[in-house]
Amino acid sequence: MSVVLKAVNLVKVYTDSGVPVHAVRGVDLEIEAGEFVAIMGPSGSGKSTLIHMLGGLDARTSGEIWLDGRRVDTLSESGWALLRRRKVGFVFQNFNLVANMTVADNVELPALLAGASPREARERREDLLARLNLTERADAPPGQLSGGEQQRVALARALANRPSLLLADEPTGNLDSRNTRDVLRLLGEVHRDGQTIVMVTHDARVAALADRVVSLLDGEIVDDGRIPRRRPATGTAGEVIDLR
Repeated sequence: MSVVLKAVNLVKVYTDSGVPVHAVRGVDLEIEAGEFVAIMGPSGSGKSTLIHMLGGLDARTSGEIWLDGRRVDTLSESGWALLRRRKVGFVFQNFNLVANMTVADNVELPALLAGASPREARERREDLLARLNLTERADAPPGQLSGGEQQRVALARALANRPSLLLADEPTGNLDSRNTRDVLRLLGEVHRDGQTIVMVTHDARVAALADRVVSLLDGEIVDDGRIPRRRPATGTAGEVIDLR
């Protein structure tokens, strides 16, 4: 399989009151096309910093990032924005929806920016909202939605431009069990369709949906292993995990 995402000796150093703080220390990581990788570790281990660097939302201190065979860590801020528009979907724990746009517009916008026709963008939006049980909320602004609904909209938005890579930072961190199942079900479905996913999570039950778990400690990878696949009788990924 081809490598979609590669990090080479990736380092991130912050400065706190003049003291250097190493958030990520020399991470080497390869993600193959179609893989679902969960990144785990305790608070402060560098999980979110790593995924933000991989998506160009946080500049690396040193090292290399490659996406679809192209080195991208040297891109300008506008270059990263264009790359994310075309190839990377990002799901934030705090949603980051556009407050003055409806749910429908929030989901359609990335597809339109990526070059889809209005008809194609609308069809993608309708499909995604239906799969996340949000069709009836299409005309509502984000402020009228529950936290679970907002996170599902954020996931639909991230998938609207059919990115080659989906990055998700604690996508179920603020959700109850029912909404967690909805999000995991769609992640499982798009993964089976070939979507490459890298997801930060603190929850081992959520990570069990992935093919592979990468564990961080103090900014370093301390374990990287594949999860033996369990086949649910129903065939729906969301039911592999008991989230009651």
